Amino acid sequence: MVTEVILELPYPPTVNHYWKHTRSGIHYVTAKGKAFQQAVCLLVKNAKQFKGKVALVVDIYPPDKRKRDIDNVFKALFDGLVKSGVIADDSLIDKLTAEKFDAVKGGKVVVRIRELQ
Repeated sequence: MVTEVILELPYPPTVNHYWKHTRSGIHYVTAKGKAFQQAVCLLVKNAKQFKGKVALVVDIYPPDKRKRDIDNVFKALFDGLVKSGVIADDSLIDKLTAEKFDAVKGGKVVVRIRELQ
């Protein structure tokens, strides 16, 4: 039996707003990044937890019509899914499909996760 979970999550901060670096070379997650992680944890607290390999289908709805690179949402999104316990580790994502749609107020991502055999 194939298990699939559908999650509707806030639009993640881009890589440029998720990570910062100190002059001494230390990398850290920003307050915006931590807030996103906490929001994901709250929204998915009762979701199934996947321990093995998974496939993700990500529907991306930006918050506005500005030009955006599709790949900038994945780091924060994957970290949020791991931090919340929905997936054990982002190295277990063996298949990824993504599509960007028209902007919606506030933005969002809809993630479909299914186990891979």
